[in-house]
Amino acid sequence: MPSVSSKAPQSRTTVVTFLGAVVRPLGGWMPIAGAVDLLAEVGIDAPGVRTAVFRLKKNGWLDSVSQDGVRGYSLTSEADATLAAGDEVIWHARRPADLADGWCIVHFGVPESKRAQRHQLRAHLAHLGFGNAGTALWIAPARMRDAAERAVAELDLAEHAAIFVGGYHGPQDLTDLLYGSWDLDAIDQGYRDFVGAYGPRVDELRGLRGAAAFAAYLTLVDTWRKLPFRDPGLPSEVLDPKWSAPEATRLFEQLVAALEKPALKHAKTHWPQP
Repeated sequence: MPSVSSKAPQSRTTVVTFLGAVVRPLGGWMPIAGAVDLLAEVGIDAPGVRTAVFRLKKNGWLDSVSQDGVRGYSLTSEADATLAAGDEVIWHARRPADLADGWCIVHFGVPESKRAQRHQLRAHLAHLGFGNAGTALWIAPARMRDAAERAVAELDLAEHAAIFVGGYHGPQDLTDLLYGSWDLDAIDQGYRDFVGAYGPRVDELRGLRGAAAFAAYLTLVDTWRKLPFRDPGLPSEVLDPKWSAPEATRLFEQLVAALEKPALKHAKTHWPQP
């Protein structure tokens, strides 16, 4: 069971969760001293926070901005757009696609001279929720066509890729094909683990306030955010009837409703007061 203790050790990726779940709702700017203090409450020490902030600034996510004489950082437009896109997945999960809409297939044959871009495209498609159906053959619900086109274009691989959208006509069983393209059992187990960890603690977590609510909220979101990004949002007709994503999503939304307000209220006390 993942701990929600304010002293639980956290990955540096938690800083990105902090930007999306706390800094963005509070206006897109953070005081660095306040951020260091808050992230200490979830187990990240000051050097870890400052290293993560330095890297995010170097990668174009943060700009140094002081407000009322207080040193801090603002989200760049690039970071804001990326976090907004992520929010669509994190907060709303992957809604099951409509089976009648069909499938998006991406096939590519990238030359060895562009090996790095080939690896980047594979990683990007996997991150978007595409499954690997065969050698250089990736599949996702048809609604992912625009995302696939952007991924190919951003890597300048248009002359080496082909994107198709259409229905599936066999002869292999579609469910077998899809379960072979994604590790759906592992994704389902992730949802089950989330329910097993947080389900028995609903009453306890609902009662938290202050620093405890903040630590629990940030840990909750950081734990959850990895799950919907792995989930391709396949049509319910092709999934096991016991697929646990809907139950996990309801639980997450229930806990967010209980924890978000007190968590942000606590975080705001670390911002300069008017």
